[in-house]
Parts: sequence; structure tokens; C-alpha cells
Amino acid sequence: MFKRIKNKFLRYTLISVYFLIVFFCAIELNFLWLFGYSPDMQDIKNPSLSLSSEVYSADGKLLGRYFRENRSPVEFKEISPSLINALVATEDARFYQHNGVDFYSFFTSMLSTAKGDRRGGSTITQQLAKNLFETRKRKSQGLIKHIPVLKTLVFKCKEWLTAFKIEHVYSKQEILTLYLNTVPFGNNSFGIKTATKKYFNKNPDAVNPAEAATLIGMLKATSTYNPINHPDKAVDRRNTVLKQMNKYGYLNTADLNTYSNKQLDLDLSYVEDDSQGDSYIRRAVEKWLAKWCADNNYNLYEDGLKIYTTIDSHLQEYAEEAVAEKMKMLQKRFDNLWGKKNPWRDQNGVEIPDYAFKTAQKLAVYKTLAKKYHGKTDSIRLALSVKKKMTIFSWNGDRDTTLSTLDSIAYYARILNTGMMTIEPTTGKIKVWVGGIDHKYFNYDHVNQSKRQAGSTFKPFAYVTALDNGFSPCDKFTDKPVSIKFKDEGKDQVWEPKNADFNFSGREMSLRWAMGKSVNSITAQLTEKVGWDKIVEYAHKCGIESPLKSVPSVSLGTNDVSVYEMVRAYSTFLNRGNKIDPLLVTKITDGDGNVLQEFTLKTEKVLSEETAWLMLYMFRGGMEEPGGTSQALWEYDGLWKSGNNQIGGKTGTSSGYVDGWYMGITKDLVTGIWVGADDRSVHFTSSETGEGSHTALPIFGSFMQRVYADPNSGYTRGPFPKPWVKITKSYDCPSPNIKTDSLSVDSLNIDSSLAKPLAPPSNQNIPKEKQAPNK
Repeated sequence: MFKRIKNKFLRYTLISVYFLIVFFCAIELNFLWLFGYSPDMQDIKNPSLSLSSEVYSADGKLLGRYFRENRSPVEFKEISPSLINALVATEDARFYQHNGVDFYSFFTSMLSTAKGDRRGGSTITQQLAKNLFETRKRKSQGLIKHIPVLKTLVFKCKEWLTAFKIEHVYSKQEILTLYLNTVPFGNNSFGIKTATKKYFNKNPDAVNPAEAATLIGMLKATSTYNPINHPDKAVDRRNTVLKQMNKYGYLNTADLNTYSNKQLDLDLSYVEDDSQGDSYIRRAVEKWLAKWCADNNYNLYEDGLKIYTTIDSHLQEYAEEAVAEKMKMLQKRFDNLWGKKNPWRDQNGVEIPDYAFKTAQKLAVYKTLAKKYHGKTDSIRLALSVKKKMTIFSWNGDRDTTLSTLDSIAYYARILNTGMMTIEPTTGKIKVWVGGIDHKYFNYDHVNQSKRQAGSTFKPFAYVTALDNGFSPCDKFTDKPVSIKFKDEGKDQVWEPKNADFNFSGREMSLRWAMGKSVNSITAQLTEKVGWDKIVEYAHKCGIESPLKSVPSVSLGTNDVSVYEMVRAYSTFLNRGNKIDPLLVTKITDGDGNVLQEFTLKTEKVLSEETAWLMLYMFRGGMEEPGGTSQALWEYDGLWKSGNNQIGGKTGTSSGYVDGWYMGITKDLVTGIWVGADDRSVHFTSSETGEGSHTALPIFGSFMQRVYADPNSGYTRGPFPKPWVKITKSYDCPSPNIKTDSLSVDSLNIDSSLAKPLAPPSNQNIPKEKQAPNK
């Protein structure tokens, strides 16, 4: 139809216009799904901010949400003119002259970029279109997204179309208000009211031109020009904005000079209302899904996802109740033990001098003060000693008090913490996740972030190595002194471990009895027989991922591991020798219920079924063998009052009673628990107070009592599974009925892997506070 037009220039111009119109229509209609979704007029009239994602338990209970909560919209009249002027002068000087797209600025920016002076040509309205309606995000991308240059062109055209729609629906004042209410200002601040409160403790109508310029200046790069983290850069950027305001007549020269010479004058005293419902589970799910979100271009805080976890809300509740009950008692025991004495001690039991100030030096606040006071220690110490009002954690509820930073460090150093995880090995589903005693005050997750010495809970990896390489549960060793020569980093070393009570009985004991009673000397002999390199290999094979130093003492738990790793590795035994990749999330859907991803269990065969079953039999030794270290569980009537129940487990305590562990196994579940202070220099002093059987085991007992008491929990008492295959090795070898000390300890006695004992080897009257730590 264009051939009838004789003038070539006119004809080609009309053809170009025609195809341009067709191209924009195709984008608007998402022709053949090539261009992705474009916001329609209904979206423009009813814009929605980012949608929260929701996390659910396996039984449908809402566990938490992910959303940008610190966003408080304001009206135009509540915004200082200085903020409006700074924004327009800096981001879009011709804002009041265009209808959403400033083609003059667009083409001049292209020319400037071609000359090497790169600058943007987007208007405030276009930026609003991009931020509020996500014109470049996932749902706005069609098949064309795979073509780089064309993709960018489509994005830009979509922004233009959306900007025109916005200008059609809203006034200039409304556009500016929408923009300032939705734009991010760093430090998890969204919207101008949150930003003015966070940085200057003012409402948006009260900021002066310098403060307005500081905030608007951040929009170019919220991290680079953050006034808290980069004050010098923030000042430079602020002054650039002030010059722009002067250039376009919003600020006279006298005021420009005045405000350009001002300090930032931040006021960071505003305390936000943190009511996101944050929790250890919520954070664990976020971490678990981080890679999936990155790979699939989803944002937990904006895309309205529904995440279905494996967590059982009832078991989680029972675990949290057990933790609260027992940790409150443990804290009281700890406080009574130390009284007014400070518990931070070096390896020789001597109090660490100036502990709080030395600890403060590791904190970000110290770096800030060091910069402020030019490294003058006295001035820094004085600042850290200033008392201020604060709310602190206590087992009797939140407590308002007045403490200095140094006081606070000393107070929290005395608080014991815990990590607890329960898994169903046959399905790989994580049923319980307790990362600490209170997420509000203790964000650090002691399930998968924290790694501590495992103590005797690591011994089973020596025994499984033996069982899988020719030994049987009935093979016998003598409880006697052991001396093992080895090389460590090219140096000759000798390791002579002691038993927990510093005595060697001289008895011949089966491997099952030795593991149940947690005898160091026999574990050491077994380590020498199978090889410590082999034990490391089997620990990794079963599911331990942390690096393990291969030395003889590895079998006594001298390496740091996480609760998550230990539970995963122990699950291999109950899961017929199949190592699992634990599941925390089973399904993700969008807001309309469409399934985006389902996660299934991944397993790997690492042990024979015979070896796995024999290990379950070995674990029962902690309850059934003379002096078994799990026998404190007999005190929990709810575990035994009906049914032929069997429980296996392993206690553990690191050197100095720093870390207390318990790994519990029932016919259905594996639970791992760690107890200790966050700083390793703070710990108990004796086996009666600090061993794993007195710290972590009671939490397990209380938890399982609650589980069994609930007829709807789905978990009942009962025996371990019968052998899955024919057992070829001898295992039914009852130990002699020997009367044992009910206070027998299960401890790790380590002197940096060398043979120098921490106490006399055979003095039965050693004071309890001098005894070696429990296993």
C-alpha cells in the first residue's frame, strides 16, 4: 500500500512509523509470548508494592513471611519541598515539561555516551515504571529475552509505554509521591519516610536541603553513597546534588555554600519496629532457597511465593518447649556455679583480663569508634563505657535496663545457647529446627552456622569404619593405656589419651560395650587398627562435610562440625546405609497456586545394610551396656511407660566442658543437640554440671516425652527395625553384669593431641572440678 506514495522520503518515513506502531502494539499485546507481560491500565490505577512470600509447615501452619516491612507511605504534603527539588534537579530536570518520556534528554544522553560521558536518559516516571511495575523483571520477559540487544530495546520501549500510562493516570505530584514512597534507600529502608527516620530521625517534612541532598544522592548507588558506611563519598555526592539544586534555581548560592560545608549530622537513634516474625526457620529456608531463587530469578521478598517446608509444627513446638524448659534450668545452674566470678577463662583456668574490651575490638562499632577517635584507646574505651537504655534477653522475659556496650558484652557472654535439629531419615525431611534460644537477641544459627568440637559423638565414625572393615560388635579390646606414634605436619608426635575418669579398668570389653560406655582407650586402639585416615574417609562418606584434620584424636571428636552435619551423618545408619541430602522445602508455588518447583529426596548408598543395622545395635549400647552414657534417659518415664521402646544415642563433651552434645536415635527419628556458650572461653567446670549427658541429653528426653505423649504426632514408641538383611557377623554378646558408678562420665580428654595428661592418670579422688570433660 506504500508503493503509491511516490516521494521516497515520505514513503520510508511512513513505513518506519507503521512498523514502529506495529512493534509497540506487539509489545503491548505480548504477541506470541515474545515480549512478556506489560502492565495494563488497571495495574497502573491499582499499583501493588512487592508481595510477601509465605513459609508454611508440613501441616499447613504459617511459619513466617518475607517482605519489605519498613516501608511507610506518605502523602505529598508530608514531604519537604527540599526533597522534591533535590529529586527533580538531580534525576529529571525537565520533569514538569515532558509526558513521561523525555526524548530530548534520551537523545542527548546517547550523544554524551557516544563521546565517553555516560549518563542516563530515564525520567522519574520511567524509573517509577521500572521499580513499581518491574518492567525488566522475570514476568515481564518473553522469549525475546534470549536476544541481548533486542531484549534491551524491548525493555526500554516497555518503560516508555508504561511511563505514558502513568502520566495519563497520575498528576506530577502523585508521580513524585509514588516514586519517593517506593524507592530503596539502603540499609533495608524502602520509602522516604523510613529513610528520613533511619538516617536523621526526622519525618520527611522536616529535613533541610543538606539532608535532602544526602538522601537523594544515595539513589545513584545506595551502597556506594551510604552515609553510615561511606561518609566521605556521601558528602561528595550530597554536594553534587546541592550544586544541581543551585543550577536549576532551587537553592541560592549562599545556601549552597552553607549546606556544602555542613557535616552529615546523622542521627541513628531511631529504633525500628521489627515485626517481620523473623525466626531461625525463616532464615534457614531463605538460605536453603538462595541458589534456587538466583537460578530462577525469583525474589523471596517481592514475588509472593508460597513455600512449603518439611517442618512439623507440633514437633517444632515440643522442641522449643523442651529447649526453653531445660535451658532455663541450665542457665540457673551455670549462674550458680560461677556466682560473681567471671566465667571467661584461658586453658589454665585463669580469668582473661579485660575480656569485654578485647571482645569489643572484634565488633563493627569498635572500627567506627577507632576511626572517629583516630585509634585512641582511652577515648574508645570511654565511649564503650557510656551507659544507655536497652532491652536485654532474660529467661524471665525481656528486661529494660541501663548498660554500656562493655556491660552488654559481659552480660551476653554468660548466656548459654543451643542448636537442635530432628530429621526423619527414611524421607530425609527435617522436622525440627531450633537455631538458638531466642532469634530476636541471638541471630546466629547454631544448627548450620555454628561449628563446634563434637567430642565423643564423633566416636561412632571410628566404630562404623571398623564394622565395615572386618570387625564385629563382639570383638574385644582391653581397657588399658595407649600410646600412638604419628606424624603431624612432618613432626613426630605421640598421643596418649586418658579415659574420662583417668582410670584404666584392665577389663576386656566388646566394641559395643566400649562404645556404649564411651571408653577412650579402646576407641584409640580401634583408631590405630583401622587408621585415622580411614575414619576421616567414612565420616565424610556418611555426611560430614567440614574439613577434618586426620590425626589419631579425630575419633574423639577434636574437629569442629555442625549439628546439621551430625544429624545428617547419623541418619545414614537408620536409612539402611543411604546418605541423604536433607529436605527443608518440598514445594514452591506462585501466588495463584501454580507449582514452580518440587523437591525430592536424593540419596547415595555409602554403607551396606548389614553395617548400618549393626551400628543401630551399637547405639543401643548406650542404654543397655553397663555404664552406658545414655542411661540418664531411664529417668524419663514418658519414654518407657508403654510399649517395647528402644532408643540409641551418643553423648559428647569437648575438652574443658565447653561443648555438650547429645545425638538421639529412635525407630523413626534422629535428633542432634548442642549446648554451650558462644565464646569457647566460657564453659562449665565439672562433669556433673557440664557433660553432654547433663546439658544436651535432658533436652532430648523432654522433647521425646512430649512427642510420645501426643497421640496425633505420628511417632510412637517401639523397637528399632529388625535386620534388613542376613547378619553375618556375631553381635549378640551380652556384657557381664557389672555394678557401675551411676555418675560415670563420658568425656573427651585432649591435650592438643599429645600425651601429656591433664591430671594424674589413676587418682580416684581427683576433685570433680579437675576432671576431664565428658564425652
